[in-house]
Amino acid sequence: MSPRPTNEDANLTMTDFDANNKPAANQQDSELLADSALEHEELDTDLAESELAETELDEHELEDDGDLEDDGDDAESQTGSREVHAEHMVTVEQAGLRIDKLAAQIFTDFSRAQLQSWINDGKLLVDGVAQKSKYRVKVGQTFTLAATLEQHGQDLPEDIDLDIVYEDDDVIVVNKPVGMVVHPGAGNWSGTLVNALLFHFPEQEHLPRAGLVHRIDKDTSGLLLVAKTKAAQLDLTDQLKDKTVYRHYQCIVAGGEENLKRFRHINEPIGRHHSMRTKMMVTDKGREAVTHLIKITSLNESYSLVDVQLETGRTHQIRVHLSHIGHPLVGDRVYGGRRQLRAGITEKQRRAVMNFPRQALHAYTLGFVHPVTEEDVEVSAPMPADMMHLMEQLRDLED
Repeated sequence: MSPRPTNEDANLTMTDFDANNKPAANQQDSELLADSALEHEELDTDLAESELAETELDEHELEDDGDLEDDGDDAESQTGSREVHAEHMVTVEQAGLRIDKLAAQIFTDFSRAQLQSWINDGKLLVDGVAQKSKYRVKVGQTFTLAATLEQHGQDLPEDIDLDIVYEDDDVIVVNKPVGMVVHPGAGNWSGTLVNALLFHFPEQEHLPRAGLVHRIDKDTSGLLLVAKTKAAQLDLTDQLKDKTVYRHYQCIVAGGEENLKRFRHINEPIGRHHSMRTKMMVTDKGREAVTHLIKITSLNESYSLVDVQLETGRTHQIRVHLSHIGHPLVGDRVYGGRRQLRAGITEKQRRAVMNFPRQALHAYTLGFVHPVTEEDVEVSAPMPADMMHLMEQLRDLED
């Protein structure tokens, strides 16, 4: 296993949070500067397409900064195939096991549902004979698998550089740059992380989304977990559901340290916006969403660097929750608007906030239990240069 990378910024944003620190009532952080406020922009066509590509995936509602549901074997998304041939001789230790149980142990690249289907269709044989799932094998018998594995989607491999910060036989962790869409979709059919993965790891073409386990927005930078095998993908997806995967984010927020400390734990359900399909909102009809503000570091009296830990993974969760409490992310055109600008900053800082081209959000730490070795793995990625520069500008009080 590769050694854990280090992150010089980790000490700046990592700390234990006080579970007894309850959020107080929402109050304005400060009076807004009306004469120097950002112009509030609704989604235009280009933004709508890019956001839709990041919030829609087949029939599943994907979760920004969250879980990627297993696509299963959706026939509508299958457009290619490859032949699968494998043999295995039953050992003394394996004698007496049911076919379906032993198949799951041997052919770990495939789901139990896929293997069950092949058993039922007579494509997985014992000594050349089709058997029912409950048949118990004997020492020396030979398993023979001859089947056609359907491919998922029309995604094509593309020679795109990847920043791989961790890799072994089962798992990859990629540091995604700003501007890269995670998977192909409306308006973004090429140049995505999936296209890059299919080029560098062609053997993952049979996995849903080339092995992706979760996702982040196009304009969010940072770490993404990718499985190399079907078994690893299912295990890591279950870990996300069970909340054994932990994710920490760094974000630059409009709000002073003292005001933000009142919102250590945000527990508000998130669902689709009632009139704009590509936006999310806090709503009683939404799904449970829990965000923890682990550490708040003052950049000046009006802006802070916040270390966020996700307990759940809903679409745009961090952005929606922080906007809901009145402290949006700098650069968030969709959920920030006029509230990004605060009193008490210089003209230079005002321009820095207005001109920052994306939400200032970076997924910097990812922890999980290895799906094979069961060891704890933690990976970190340094803050990108654009956010570092913005922090320097906000800390500089000289005009």
